[in-house]
Amino acid sequence: MKIGINAQLLSYGQSYRSAGISRYIDRTLAGLGSYLPSGSSVAFVGPDVPADAPSLQWLRVVRTGLPTHRPLARILWEQAILPPAVRRFGLDVLHAPAYVVPLVSTCPSVVTFHDLSFYLMPDAFNLQNRLYLQFFSRLAARRARRFIAVSEATRQDLVRLLGVDPARIDVVYNGVDERFQPEADPERVARFRAARSLPEQFILYLGTLEPRKNIPVLLRAYAAARRRGVSAPLVLAGGRGWRDQLIAPLIEELGISDAVRLVGFVPMDEQALWYNAATLFAFPSRYEGFGFPVLEAMACGTPVIASNRSALPEIVGDAGVLVDPDDPERLAEALVSLLHDDARREDLARRGRQRAERFTWDKAARATLRSYQQTVDAPHPLPAIKKQG
Repeated sequence: MKIGINAQLLSYGQSYRSAGISRYIDRTLAGLGSYLPSGSSVAFVGPDVPADAPSLQWLRVVRTGLPTHRPLARILWEQAILPPAVRRFGLDVLHAPAYVVPLVSTCPSVVTFHDLSFYLMPDAFNLQNRLYLQFFSRLAARRARRFIAVSEATRQDLVRLLGVDPARIDVVYNGVDERFQPEADPERVARFRAARSLPEQFILYLGTLEPRKNIPVLLRAYAAARRRGVSAPLVLAGGRGWRDQLIAPLIEELGISDAVRLVGFVPMDEQALWYNAATLFAFPSRYEGFGFPVLEAMACGTPVIASNRSALPEIVGDAGVLVDPDDPERLAEALVSLLHDDARREDLARRGRQRAERFTWDKAARATLRSYQQTVDAPHPLPAIKKQG
């Protein structure tokens, strides 16, 4: 069986493009490589992806010369260049890992939906991006043979908003990378704090700075917590997203400029240290199809306060504090309470680590392979389901 994966959104650059969907593509490819024979599948990548990327070593890599990080170039590639390539390589199934399938294709497709925020929170997107995602997601809902949803919440959104048959949707949870774990060397964490001029206690947010992440409510809650005696600073870490320019004026307006640090994009190889150094992690996003940051924080043993909306309760379970993302007072209460309760933080850290162990990329790879099998109605299991030795 020949599988093709549209990996145009795969990126290893030091920017927000290497988060989220890019991470999903990279880890999915790496996981599949443990089960599929070398050279049996094709990855279609953009021009900037390095040839020596570990997750690509088992694949036949086809590189485009188009700047597919730009939407118009990516549309051209997906609709005009990809279909002939599918035919030329004789693919049996095409995996579209981010919403978009070709209008015309000679093989059945599986499409992954990470969320439907472009329907549920349209004001959080610029017009061009929103229309692009809405149009092609509707097209995918009609043309794809099978769907992968990264959470039960996303599966329900697919059914409700796009009318997809629930029987054609597989819920495949993302995994957590092994690098996210409690740091075994406390001195390394201490050196990291010193290098970044971080105090012993601080509150961390890590994620793209964009409207649906709900940073204004977090800032208002933090200002209220400061009025109740909280002295630990708030660190906002993450790449700049759309409308992030609204954040700095609000910090100034709330009078917390001396207590809030914006540290910008954090490279992947530093993220675990940020989680380990933090006293607690706050993530009051209004909508998440999955929620990588809360899972990564839990895996590192950092107590989590998260939104009680969309997929986040599925990920956090009873291993964190869930709050209404529209209620800054409740969020402030959670911040104050957790900062002042060492025993509760220790308990949440333990439970968070245990819960994070349920989410592995190996499980995700096996579930994705089963989705491929159902897509092509294979009469026998893929021989590569047996892990490659």
